[in-house]
Amino acid sequence: MTMTVAQSVLTVLAVVAATMLTRFLPFLIFPEGKTPPAAVTYLGTVLPYAVIGLLVVYCLKDAVFTAWHGLPELIAILFIVALHTWKKNTLLSIAGGTILYMILVQNFFR
Repeated sequence: MTMTVAQSVLTVLAVVAATMLTRFLPFLIFPEGKTPPAAVTYLGTVLPYAVIGLLVVYCLKDAVFTAWHGLPELIAILFIVALHTWKKNTLLSIAGGTILYMILVQNFFR
């Protein structure tokens, strides 16, 4: 079953409104110059590490670390840690590790 034009327009408007709400609400609740509550500051400090930890677990959940099978993952992880320790740039570390991993699995560990 397909949506009518009115249903499509309402759907798009609902998505736009929800997106705008999530983007603008923090600025309305915590205006510039006002100190956010301690809980919000704490979450802003610890959540990035928690998210990265979840991503690592999710990415490695199906990896098999027997014989040669887990070697590209291990090499990429070590490369990411070394690159991040050296450059302290999260995006560079993630991009570099992804590129290295793809090169390894497409050319060396088929």
